[in-house]
Amino acid sequence: MPIIKSAKKKVRQAEKHRIRNLSLKTEMKTYIKKFLKAVKDGQKEDAVKLMPKVYKLIDTSAKKHIIHRRNADNKKSLLARNLKNIGEPKAAPVKKEKADKITKKEPAKKYVKKEKKEKKEKK
Repeated sequence: MPIIKSAKKKVRQAEKHRIRNLSLKTEMKTYIKKFLKAVKDGQKEDAVKLMPKVYKLIDTSAKKHIIHRRNADNKKSLLARNLKNIGEPKAAPVKKEKADKITKKEPAKKYVKKEKKEKKEKK
């Protein structure tokens, strides 16, 4: 525990901020889950209605430094992509065909040395 008066005050402040930040972060996560559930269920109207509220909560969290601003941008991008792709069937992953076995090439240094030896032998 802190001994200095200012350190004690800082502990009290930190606890208040933690509680305040936790409530905002929890609310943001809850609305994101609601939005993603609406998208998953194919309810585009509900998702469109929730979008401004979710964006506002994400921006507020970033502004108050609860989450990093780039984290906020990534979350908003994820939500927009999900809303855009609502109702579209997911494409099956494409399998890449294996190319024929490629013969190994000799490293450049060895190749140059070989050429030099061949030239010397010819002379």
